[in-house]
Amino acid sequence: MASPELRSQLNSLETSSASQSDKATAFISLLHSIISTSPPDRLSQSLKELIDTVLSDNVGVVTSRPVLSGCVAAIRNLDSVEIKKAVYVYTLEKLRPKVISFEEQDCNIREALAEIYEAGDENGEAAKVLQGIQLNPHQRQISDEFRLQVYVRIMRNLLEDDEAISASDYLNRATLLIHTSSDPALNLQFQLCQARILDSKRDFLNACSKYHQLSFSPLVDEADRMRCLSSAMTCAILAGAGPLRSRSLATLYKDDRSPQLQQDYSLLEKMYMDRLLTQKEVDGFASRLRPHQVARLSDGTTVLTKAVIEHNLLGASKLYNNIGVEELGVLLGLDADKAEEYAARMIEQGRLSGQIDQIDRLIYFDSTISTGGASAERVVNRQLRRWDENVGALAQATENIATMLQNEYPVREDFVDVDE
Repeated sequence: MASPELRSQLNSLETSSASQSDKATAFISLLHSIISTSPPDRLSQSLKELIDTVLSDNVGVVTSRPVLSGCVAAIRNLDSVEIKKAVYVYTLEKLRPKVISFEEQDCNIREALAEIYEAGDENGEAAKVLQGIQLNPHQRQISDEFRLQVYVRIMRNLLEDDEAISASDYLNRATLLIHTSSDPALNLQFQLCQARILDSKRDFLNACSKYHQLSFSPLVDEADRMRCLSSAMTCAILAGAGPLRSRSLATLYKDDRSPQLQQDYSLLEKMYMDRLLTQKEVDGFASRLRPHQVARLSDGTTVLTKAVIEHNLLGASKLYNNIGVEELGVLLGLDADKAEEYAARMIEQGRLSGQIDQIDRLIYFDSTISTGGASAERVVNRQLRRWDENVGALAQATENIATMLQNEYPVREDFVDVDE
């Protein structure tokens, strides 16, 4: 409870017949007196009593608004985080029924309270507080850049709290406003949120591209640029095997900075070179991944396991002309039916060139694809192509021998046929 003296002062100001500006000045003076003279164990309660009086029906809105703004600024400078948090939360609850009349003050309190939650790594709470800001206010005008700042700040907190799905909703809103921003730092934060959301949604190829772009930004310090490059390499490794991933791997492999990240680079190099990966290498890489990157999929595999299986399958296509389904299963660490299913899916999606002979249980690999239209696309068997090449080579050799014979035994021009 507040002291009787404070209670008396508050009652006197509440019922005072002074002008609105004089009452506001008196309330602010009393606010500073409370902060400077109240003992720490009573300060929180005294400030709450002041808030109650300022927001009572007996005090007009013209007086309440500047006093409440002064309270927000004064409380922000207090040393005790717990007192600041308690008073801000209490004030927001008191403002809830009449927030339309105090939109600016409500916004300022929410921003200040979010700072406290962010400093204490309570990112989920910070996001909830920021989500309560009125971004289509009735009593004031706000800029699109301010809306964008709030959206980006909410995204950052949601991502820190592993709420990528909720963050993607705010990404969609921010995308409509990003073209209005002239703040390079804000644009950079938006791009980073975009990359992290794509990463969290397992859209690894697009996330890789965004991270790689950020790794060149002069606004990012050197350590963070290398972290972005590492994230780009991780996303490229986790992406599904195919031509698009191969291009991403090539881009990162040729980046002069990549060898500095030795742990990621060694695995990236093997993937770029289409070499088979060992379980030890995969386990070492998995230990550095974030939770969403090792989450289990609907078929029971993890994102990394699936990426490694598809990569090793693609690597096997470079080593073998054909392979039995059972042997491929042993190579991939799967049963034969599962190995055939992976191969069929990749062939169907155009990420692997080959065909499956289900009668003989063989998979034929080939790197040449005939593009006679999407519906007519078919894979040419490697053995058949080599047969054609051998026939062509034989024909060329025969022609060379004929030419040599003609050069050795030329036909004489004065030769006359005896029959004539």
